Amino acid sequence: MRNFGNECTLQAILQNVTRFLPDARANCICTYPQDASARHHIPASLISYRYAKGSASTGGPDQNAPAVLRWLRRLVIRLPLEVIQWIKAFRALKGTTLLVMTGTGMLGDFGIGPFDLHYEILKWSIIAKIRRCKLLFVSVGAGPIAHPLSRWIVKRAISLADYRSYRDDFSKEYLASIGFDTRNDFVYPDLAFSLRPETRGSRSRDGGSRVVCLGLMDYYGKDSIHESSEAVYQDYLDKATRILAWLLDRKYTVRLLIGDSSYDRRIKGDVIKRLQERGSKYEKGQVIDEPLSSVEQLMTQLAESDIVIATRFHNILLALLLNKPVLAISYHEKISSLMAGVGMSEYCQNIDRLDFDLLVEQFLKLEKNAGIVKPFIEQKVEHYRKALDQQYAHIFNHLCAAAPR
Repeated sequence: MRNFGNECTLQAILQNVTRFLPDARANCICTYPQDASARHHIPASLISYRYAKGSASTGGPDQNAPAVLRWLRRLVIRLPLEVIQWIKAFRALKGTTLLVMTGTGMLGDFGIGPFDLHYEILKWSIIAKIRRCKLLFVSVGAGPIAHPLSRWIVKRAISLADYRSYRDDFSKEYLASIGFDTRNDFVYPDLAFSLRPETRGSRSRDGGSRVVCLGLMDYYGKDSIHESSEAVYQDYLDKATRILAWLLDRKYTVRLLIGDSSYDRRIKGDVIKRLQERGSKYEKGQVIDEPLSSVEQLMTQLAESDIVIATRFHNILLALLLNKPVLAISYHEKISSLMAGVGMSEYCQNIDRLDFDLLVEQFLKLEKNAGIVKPFIEQKVEHYRKALDQQYAHIFNHLCAAAPR
């Protein structure tokens, strides 16, 4: 998968399916089935034709057509195609015992419209119930959801579930605030905390400078279709470049990271270009920009750092999993919740109110207190892992045993 957060969540659930149900057969429903099959050696199905490469629903000339033509296209072409998709989904779930909606922020609308992923979640949830298989939402992230139709769709989908858990208190409380009854639901950590990376310790010392991982993203604001989104991106770019320049001036080696190989296409190149336009001087090899195409590569690069400054949720989470001191630039409530959960709220800033001077102060404090922070992070991660083991045991032993075969 192109999004490393989605990929590490998938890895976590597959590893534990094998662990608790060694004879089970898994099938992945996703946006890149060929990639999922190649990586995990399991069958995979495309979640919808609308996510296929080249589909008009993903953009293109149809987006600029007159409204009447767009509606005609939906009526004449898309409606029949959607009927076919329901039939394919019904066939795909034949013989399925559990349909597990795993992790990620699938129940929020950051970059998601009502007829995008939310509609697909509802569709597959309905078909799961028709097929009489158990429907589970496991450690999912929820909210905020601005669009009223998205709220309705999300509530209808999760109301069909046989089991629901959320990856933080914010998600559960948010759904309750929009009128969904969460009293019988659970809160468990993000599934990625159950991963057991081979590399956990500090990088080897060779007398070189300290390494800082700077995790970036193509950030266009909360509403990426708003006309001011490019201005938001340029503001974030300026601040990210200033952070990078400050680190280089103080002789840190900086490794640039992203969290989504299909979405984060601009930011690393733009930061380097903006740095050069500023006339910043740095030594050869002081900025490391290596290819990144898998969770394993991301883990390796994070493991080779001393400290991490990151924006993407799972860049932050995986750094914590590797016991790295992290300074978070939060674009969503899920990041604030993540940092609060490990007792590091003081090392988190809102991306839209990013204060550079405060960030420098936070960085220096985090670097100074690394020896105090790291044992606490390690303790929290182990606590999260044990909690997730309890959840896996429940869903795979108890719920699976009760499901129709």
